[in-house]
Amino acid sequence: MPGMADPRFERAVIAMCVHDENGAVGVGIGHKRAGISFRGLLKQLEIDPGEAPDCAVHHGGPVEPGRGFVLHSIDWGGQDSLQVNGPKGEIFAMTGTIDVLRAIAEGRGPSKWIAALGYAGWGENQLDEEMTRHGWFAADANQKILFDTPADERWAAAFNVQGIDPRLLASETGAA
Repeated sequence: MPGMADPRFERAVIAMCVHDENGAVGVGIGHKRAGISFRGLLKQLEIDPGEAPDCAVHHGGPVEPGRGFVLHSIDWGGQDSLQVNGPKGEIFAMTGTIDVLRAIAEGRGPSKWIAALGYAGWGENQLDEEMTRHGWFAADANQKILFDTPADERWAAAFNVQGIDPRLLASETGAA
């Protein structure tokens, strides 16, 4: 789900994981965290990085920025993994426990994954209200964008897959 007027969400891409009558939770996948790599994160958690790639950690959102989440393919699942089903059958999972990090380091984790610190959260009906204002665009879940598209290309890719050229978007709305 790209963007909104809040500067913390400028050109943000948020993978929505939960959206129900109690609120919503999403994990940012469009911006990388500066100053930390995945292997560095593992070392901070005293996990031997082993086979883990030295890839980026994403800025998951402003809530609990020290808490980690892994969005991943469903070929791996832990006790606390949450399966996320998209409207067109696209499926991924979210795990916020250390077992997925250990599995990745040991080479037995999910085949595709993204690590992030923090999340974006909304209270009851808050996201629904924000969606009525300018700045939000809800795109269908797409595993190719989630796992195979570089982070800095995800924002444009989310529009493109819906048939929209983001270069033609206006930053302001008018009144008739």
